[in-house]
Amino acid sequence: MIFSAQTDILETSFKDYNMAYRLKKIFLLAGDFAILNLALFLTLVIRYPRSLRAESWQNHWPSFLVIFVIWLLILYINDLYNLNLKTGSRQFFRLTINAVLAASLLSIFYFYLNVQSAITPKTNLAIFIALFVALFLIWRGLFRLTVLSFIPENNLAIIGFNDPARKLLAELKRNPGAGYQTALIFKSSEEIAALPASIKEKNIHTVVVCDDFGQSEKLREALFGCLPYNLTFFDYPDLYELLTGKVPMEAISQSWFLEKLKEGEKNYFNFCKRIVDFLAALLILIISLPAWPIIALGIKLSGRGPVLFRQTRVGRNEKNFEIIKFRTMRTENNNLAPTEEEDGRITSFGSFLRKTRLDEIPQAINILKGEMSFIGPRPERPEIVSELERQIPFYKTRLLIKPGLTGWDQVSGHYHSPSTDDSLEKLQHDLYYLKQRSFYLDFAITLKTLATMMSRSGR
Repeated sequence: MIFSAQTDILETSFKDYNMAYRLKKIFLLAGDFAILNLALFLTLVIRYPRSLRAESWQNHWPSFLVIFVIWLLILYINDLYNLNLKTGSRQFFRLTINAVLAASLLSIFYFYLNVQSAITPKTNLAIFIALFVALFLIWRGLFRLTVLSFIPENNLAIIGFNDPARKLLAELKRNPGAGYQTALIFKSSEEIAALPASIKEKNIHTVVVCDDFGQSEKLREALFGCLPYNLTFFDYPDLYELLTGKVPMEAISQSWFLEKLKEGEKNYFNFCKRIVDFLAALLILIISLPAWPIIALGIKLSGRGPVLFRQTRVGRNEKNFEIIKFRTMRTENNNLAPTEEEDGRITSFGSFLRKTRLDEIPQAINILKGEMSFIGPRPERPEIVSELERQIPFYKTRLLIKPGLTGWDQVSGHYHSPSTDDSLEKLQHDLYYLKQRSFYLDFAITLKTLATMMSRSGR
């Protein structure tokens, strides 16, 4: 939508915002790590005389460092680094309680099952947990208070008032953690000439272009006149993408793929990912092998049929392969239609396998063979792909990479059926992953997948 002369500026703005958003999370993470250390220090102050305090710290801190990592991971898995989560809300307290219970249980297991540990801090661990919870609530309250009260909102100007602008306003409202305050909306081409003066008057920091009113030359001139104000420029698709983790359908065209998908820069990532996939799949098969007879027995007791479910799916570059899973459905009167909510074909044991993701363990074989990756778009059946390709433009572009056991869409928090509307949203998530895939994003998806398994919310 926006003119090519601004491409470099917009690319830089996109990266700057992404970095700023991550820095906020890193600051929150660093604060939590400091709180963990402070909780341990205060625990030792309470428990030991001054003369033994330094020695106690040296004995406890190496072991507790492992605990710190566990706690930080559990906090992340429970979405407590979501900047949109309001401290003091019911959801915040619910997630905090879940995180504390899970992290405390893992901490107990670590100390009492780790025979190499030189300490077994029963009382110390109890005091540490109590102190951390108190300090955590205080720190998170101060963080939110500081962000809201002392760090000014990023005043935003929107150029254009069309459907994309309305969608953007709705997303800004749903994402207060992004830190934007809509201060100015230019609704017509007549207002463009006053752009520099209005931006200075309203103390605008960020400009997003949703419509150039058919006057790209005039808008370009006005925006270049604003450069002395050190503004951040966004095109509508880029800001929408950052806020939602989806590529807006309005942005998808042949030129979008040519400009945004820099596949040549992904060779090193793809090579490393293949090595990680192979080693992790091999490890999972070895570790899970003793459980296969137990799972097989549960499947057989739940109904007649084979232990393994096999079905043709479409892989990378439209190559078909046979996916392998543990069977979770009854075979009798099963037309093999896509799974629906509250699907009566799923057995009780199959429901357990789905919620814990244990039904997907055999897909490690597909990963070893190079047909799948751990992380990527969900593999679909050939007939579904053919049908959706007729209904949704560029649908098959999601096949540029290997399908995954889990993925960005799967951890989005919404179950997407093969319907056209759901597949459209799924494609938006898949294209975001296709464009942004990285070690950082794969790590985030892995942790969110673990959260889904722990909560048993899979389907």
